[in-house]
Amino acid sequence: MECFRIIGPTRIRGEVTASGAKNAALPALAASLLTEGALELSGLPAVRDIRTMRQLLAHLGVESEERGEVVRLQSRERARPDEAPYELVKTMRASILVLGPLVSRLGQARVSLPGGCAIGVRPIDQHLAGLEALGAEVHLEHGYVSARARRLTGAVFRFTQPTVTGTENLMMAGCLAKGTTVLENCAQEPEVRDLATLLGKMGARIQGAGSERIEIEGVETLTSASHRVIPDRIEIGTYLLAAAMTGGEILVRGAQSADLAPLLEKLTESGCELEVSNDGLQLHRPGELKPRDILTAPHPGFPTDLQAQYMAVMTQATGQATICETVFENRFQHVPELARMGADIQIQGAFAHVHGPTPLSGARVMATDLRASACLVLAGIAAAGETVVGRIYHLDRGYERMELKLQQLGARVERLPAEPTRAAATL
Repeated sequence: MECFRIIGPTRIRGEVTASGAKNAALPALAASLLTEGALELSGLPAVRDIRTMRQLLAHLGVESEERGEVVRLQSRERARPDEAPYELVKTMRASILVLGPLVSRLGQARVSLPGGCAIGVRPIDQHLAGLEALGAEVHLEHGYVSARARRLTGAVFRFTQPTVTGTENLMMAGCLAKGTTVLENCAQEPEVRDLATLLGKMGARIQGAGSERIEIEGVETLTSASHRVIPDRIEIGTYLLAAAMTGGEILVRGAQSADLAPLLEKLTESGCELEVSNDGLQLHRPGELKPRDILTAPHPGFPTDLQAQYMAVMTQATGQATICETVFENRFQHVPELARMGADIQIQGAFAHVHGPTPLSGARVMATDLRASACLVLAGIAAAGETVVGRIYHLDRGYERMELKLQQLGARVERLPAEPTRAAATL
């Protein structure tokens, strides 16, 4: 099983270019099921989840080919209303995004319940309730969701709590439904707005994406379109935090500050200097880190996908920082691994109290999910000695060529085909 080996401490310095957002690219790929026309997408990150989604779409009858940085998707024949099998979706929760488009355009779908990171209960009940509100017959049996409708019909549906993939799924379903669909208490993440932009290019009539209320006027068909996905705000935030943690300086090209406002506010309060320019975002940490509390929340709150990385940074701040996780109940699984490296963190329910600064030392640690992987990599860069981060297949789901980008920024990190049996002296 592949791993990262890191020799620290090193200071992050230099420039890096933001990759396209995985969480915007996945629904954009699923949108290819809504049309018989060609969909050309650029800016797709070279990560495992994107490859998995393309394999799933191929299974469903959508061909894709790469033309430089552009991926062209098209149903050469009418996309097959086949099932999305467990073997293809077990590692990726976003696979549920094919459900809405398949039912909306083809009238039926059978999709395995998805997998993904084990960071808490992430039910799809809102997806199913929304499809039922639009007139679909939905059944759950033997680990599969089956849905059928002659044609979906517009309706008003209110999410009991905001869900990004649920909002995206029902927004796509509503595009071809008869009449008007109104979605309330929607997720407001930038990735939802980006999907609406793509769907609009395809001929959909959507208003309000990125707000609590989205209105979709159904159309008969959607057409070909070209689209570039937005930069990955979580990847950008991770590299900014790496520079903050190590007292470094970084320019992230392509970064959009508006989508990172909660993080940038905390970084500024903790003693980092930030500059926004046409090139992107530049961060410099001239002095010591100050502890600052955070509370994770759906956008526009502090993103849960940056909580673990932020916790690693706070181990180097002078004083106590309290982190409250309100989105996922099992998202402190990285804490025992940080403790192995010398971190002083106490967990009380949904709260983590981080005491710093504590000197970190290299150790063998194990990634438990995608963002925990990034947290441990950041800790390894700041730690003295050798750190081996195992199970980095989690990391590869969401970060494009992370070790190469970190090397470009001065980190001493390499990918090994398997965990070493004994410590190596140097890289």
